[in-house]
Order: sequence, then C-alpha cells, then structure tokens
Amino acid sequence: MAKRNYIRIPHDRIGVLIGPDGKVKGRIEKTFEVNLVIESESGNVEIVLNPDQPDVSVIFTVANIVKAIGRGFSPDRAMMLGNEDYDLSIVDLEEHVGPSRSAQERVKGRIIGKEGRSRVLIEELTETQMSVYGSTVALIGNIESLPAATEAVMMLIRGKFHKTVYNYLFAYRRQLKKDRGEIWYDQPPPVSERKE
Repeated sequence: MAKRNYIRIPHDRIGVLIGPDGKVKGRIEKTFEVNLVIESESGNVEIVLNPDQPDVSVIFTVANIVKAIGRGFSPDRAMMLGNEDYDLSIVDLEEHVGPSRSAQERVKGRIIGKEGRSRVLIEELTETQMSVYGSTVALIGNIESLPAATEAVMMLIRGKFHKTVYNYLFAYRRQLKKDRGEIWYDQPPPVSERKE
C-alpha cells in the first residue's frame, strides 16, 4: 500500500509547481523520492511515496513545499523546507478580518508597509521569507525564528502601530544575537566608547 497525501493549491500556481518542461515537479520527485500526480483543472496534487523511500515523513515535507508554492513562494524558496530546521507558517486573513476583500487589502498593505519596509524588516530581523498572496500571508523560516515573524504579522493584523511591531522585532533580534553569543554591530556603540 503506497503512502500518499493530498493537497489543493490555487489553479494559477499549478504551472509554477510543474515548472518549465516539468523541471520543478521533476526536481521535487527526484530529491524526495516521491511522485506528484497533478490535476491541472482542479488544483489537486497527490503526493505518492516511492516504495523504495523508507522515510514516511518525506510526505509531510513535500506537502509543505507544495503548499508554499501554492501560497506564492518561488520553487527555490519553497525547497528551503527540505531542511528539517525550517517550517512553513500560513496566516489566513479571512479568519482574522473576515471575507471582505477591501479589509484584507488594507491589512495586506499594513503588513507590506510603505515601500515594502515592514515586510523587509520582518524578513531581515527574523531571517524569514514572506509571501503575501490571495487572502494569506505565508512565512518560511527557521523553527527558532518563525514564531517571532508570525507574531509580528499578527500584531499588524490586530492593528498595532508599526513602531510597536518594529520595537518587538528589534528586541527579538537583540535577544537572538545574545543567545547566539554574537555582537550586533548595527547598534550604536555604548556611550563610553563614543568619541566626543
């Protein structure tokens, strides 16, 4: 009995999952020893584990990669999920602001920020990748930093000031650097070291 899983992705992302001349599909199949059965009309993707692949958890990894491509990530970024230290977080805006398209667009604007500043800061300070697509905000990142990035997005959805969110992110980043035993040179030197 073959192990399998089913995912549905938006119709307009099927071409990205297949890739030019089937290259993306082929790369996923070869890397993880699975078969992808893609129904172009419905957007249904069946992930079937090859009989000679002993690791059943691969199905969940591939499901996350397919989901990530479905949520707007490029195949290269989605393939980061092949690393067991990385995970995918998807925030459904409809759950938080309702079905109204205009409400969702307004919140997406807050998350992206003026000239994309908010999005860039979240990505840089938490070392994650973000995709704002349809009614979702998806994040790929290290399991250590993904919760902080998701929380920053949630704070913006809940209407917190951008400055409050940035302060949260900078505090998170400082703590992360401290935990890793790194010095963060982006900060001004202590007063005692400043030249008068």
